[in-house]
Amino acid sequence: MFDSDSRYHALETAVHVTPDGRRVPYKQRRVLPQGVALPALGELVVRAGDRLDLLAAKALHDPLAYWLLCDANDAMDPNELTATPGATLKVSGPYGAAR
Repeated sequence: MFDSDSRYHALETAVHVTPDGRRVPYKQRRVLPQGVALPALGELVVRAGDRLDLLAAKALHDPLAYWLLCDANDAMDPNELTATPGATLKVSGPYGAAR
């Protein structure tokens, strides 16, 4: 259902049965980890004009892994991570695994 590097890949698949008996698979809710619980792999300093996908490509070698930066820095809104030039971002792998 999801690529192996997706944040949703490891989530359990559940099935909802509709009143007419149709089975609808869905992924369980993803609980956001606490950034402090994630392994620190390094830090990035935000510069004016930085984009989160480019920072992820630089630090994690994958622009689609921007969500790891969000998780590591407890960001619900990805835009807040690049809003303040000079801010330091924690770089981390996913919870429970080294990246």
